[in-house]
Amino acid sequence: MTDKSEQIGISSTYLRASTSSFTEFVRLIAPEALPGARLQAGQLGAQLPGGAGHLTAHATTIVALCYDGGVVMAGDRRATAGSMIAQNDIEKVFAADEYSVVGMAGAAGIGIELIGLFQLELEHYEKIEGAPLSLVGKANRLASMLRQNLGLAMQGLAVVPLFAGWDEAEHRGRIFSYDPVGGRYEERAYHSIGSGSVFAKSSLKKLYRAEFGADDAVMAAVQSLYDAAEDDSATGGPDQARQIYPVVWTADAEGVRRIGEDRIGQVVDEIVAARRARPDGPAAPVL
Repeated sequence: MTDKSEQIGISSTYLRASTSSFTEFVRLIAPEALPGARLQAGQLGAQLPGGAGHLTAHATTIVALCYDGGVVMAGDRRATAGSMIAQNDIEKVFAADEYSVVGMAGAAGIGIELIGLFQLELEHYEKIEGAPLSLVGKANRLASMLRQNLGLAMQGLAVVPLFAGWDEAEHRGRIFSYDPVGGRYEERAYHSIGSGSVFAKSSLKKLYRAEFGADDAVMAAVQSLYDAAEDDSATGGPDQARQIYPVVWTADAEGVRRIGEDRIGQVVDEIVAARRARPDGPAAPVL
């Protein structure tokens, strides 16, 4: 008797697979489609001096900070290839699902692909299980996916994400950072990744207040990216002439929301106007 799946021209594996993990499902159906399974790229990197990292554009600075009632994540718009600007309007921060956001630094092409796969992972789990993962469960799934990319990371094609969202169980925003091999770490109040992260995080350390509302948090995030762009050539500052501004998302009890370009443009105008009087930005109190 002919298998029904063969009659309609698909592999019977589709009907047997019962995993709630989309990446595990793809591993059964088409393992060559997963970024970490592309051994040829890894073999190529092993043959190149310094690995294959210089073959792709790199995304740079992402910041995230908690505020009273949610969390905000923002990213600059520049991607670099060595000393060149590969793209000046790339987007590096995305909604992961209805209550969480994710950004990435590192190998841009692989990073965007990994985020797309992560979005499918969360959607697939909810459809199979009938309920979404907890925020910590989502963070752990992303760590597992990073470990699968270890081969490419060892060849210089590393991706480092930043994940944040609204924890419905604890009624607060939370931030999770990662290392290239899949280590997962929870950050207390704010964090930054990418080439400008040292400068952005230093700015947030000066500006951050636990009592921030959403508007204050957005302002602090854009201020920190502005500071990073002043000291890191790979971080792009806002381009008022072309209206290229940071991508900013918030996540709270109502869900995720991307802050509109018009609003971010107003924030940038306020920052630039204030820095004409004080080029180094707002001062923090000594005590």
